[in-house]
Amino acid sequence: MKQFLLFLSFVFLIQTIRAQEIAQITFSGGSTINYFSIVTDGDVLIRISPDGKILEWGTELQSNRNNLYYAPKLQPYLGRVEYYGMEADSVSKGKIKSIGSCQFTYYNAYEDAAKKGKLKTAGRNVFDYYGEYDMKDLQGKLKLFGTQPIQYYTTFDDVAFRGKIRSIGNTMIVYYSSFDDKAIKGKVKSIGPVNYSWYTSFDVNYGPGSLKSMNFRQNIAGIIYIVQ
Repeated sequence: MKQFLLFLSFVFLIQTIRAQEIAQITFSGGSTINYFSIVTDGDVLIRISPDGKILEWGTELQSNRNNLYYAPKLQPYLGRVEYYGMEADSVSKGKIKSIGSCQFTYYNAYEDAAKKGKLKTAGRNVFDYYGEYDMKDLQGKLKLFGTQPIQYYTTFDDVAFRGKIRSIGNTMIVYYSSFDDKAIKGKVKSIGPVNYSWYTSFDVNYGPGSLKSMNFRQNIAGIIYIVQ
């Protein structure tokens, strides 16, 4: 019986630790990060916007014909979801309190104006944001996702990637510049060691601006980057 309880404790610990990890990062139009995803028990993905909002949650449906393809729309999660009630801080009322075993807290009404109401923790994962004393273009954006610091290109950078995420942890993200072909400027050029190429405006038979090389779903430094 003691061994069984130890086993259950170990399983719970592993599930809790998993909820701390960035499981996926998804780009929209091959250019802008649409959301981050964490994974919790039961392989439930929770999608979080770059400004700290829970967008949706559920499980991925994998294609039977192609094991690299997953439906973009998540399958509904049928487990327990709780919300903060009237007893909560004014900015937390009505917001999600838990999804399954993953608990959430939010920055309260007395916090930095650029942070209040935003997601503060998910499980043991802590979030921080650029505050009201940081550069105006950065205020309210994710600064820390668990152990992963996040940096952005600023107003001093090329207009094609100004304001976009520059690095996540030690992984650098590079984009095609305004000097590149109009169909690919601003799109992802590389993430860490992985390079991406796109059909240009000269490739009229292949859909200019669509991904030309590499799988759109890549495991880079333990995170699945989805670039479409």
